[in-house]
Amino acid sequence: MMQQTTILIVDDHPLVRTGLGELLKHEADLKICCEASNLQEAVQFLRDSSPDVAIVDVSLPDGNGLDLVKRLRIRNPNTRILVLSMHDEALLAERALRAGALGYINKEEAAENIVAAIRRVLKGKTWMSRRMKEHLLSTGAARTPGSFDSPLDCLSNRELEVFELIGRGLGTGEIAGKLHLSVKTIETHRANIKKKLHIDSSGELTRRAIQWSLDH
Repeated sequence: MMQQTTILIVDDHPLVRTGLGELLKHEADLKICCEASNLQEAVQFLRDSSPDVAIVDVSLPDGNGLDLVKRLRIRNPNTRILVLSMHDEALLAERALRAGALGYINKEEAAENIVAAIRRVLKGKTWMSRRMKEHLLSTGAARTPGSFDSPLDCLSNRELEVFELIGRGLGTGEIAGKLHLSVKTIETHRANIKKKLHIDSSGELTRRAIQWSLDH
């Protein structure tokens, strides 16, 4: 009998989970063993089980997916982790690898590449775009422990999400809705971002975020 690879999907959007299920049901050796819509559900499942692969979204309603990746690496070191996100690869892929993931794939590319990405991380190899691999190779040799490549490295994972969405032109209310957080929480994140990046006004924050988005 064929041994199946068990897969945990952590994503708060039912349509995404359903879509992944449709893509994977044609692969006889790949089996979705559990679906979680938030960080808490994922942690509860992982207390008793250790899937072969975990596909984790970055934006979860009760926490950041990269924090879950770190916990997974400690609790389930044999589980291969693939981060699936709406956020630009240039913003979070390197952080995902630092947290312990083996791959990063944008949701827009998932339909074409998710099966290949799963099979690659199962072999213990990384999955990301050629452009991102070249960037990591060019900067990796110069990096020292604790060093920062960019001023944005001082931001928390959630603050980085907020910064990227500001760069897309979203307002505070829209960001709150997209990340399932309160407007007050987003305002706090905006204030922290301005403080860390030494930005004096909301207008300058928006300009910096949009400029970063255009540059990348």
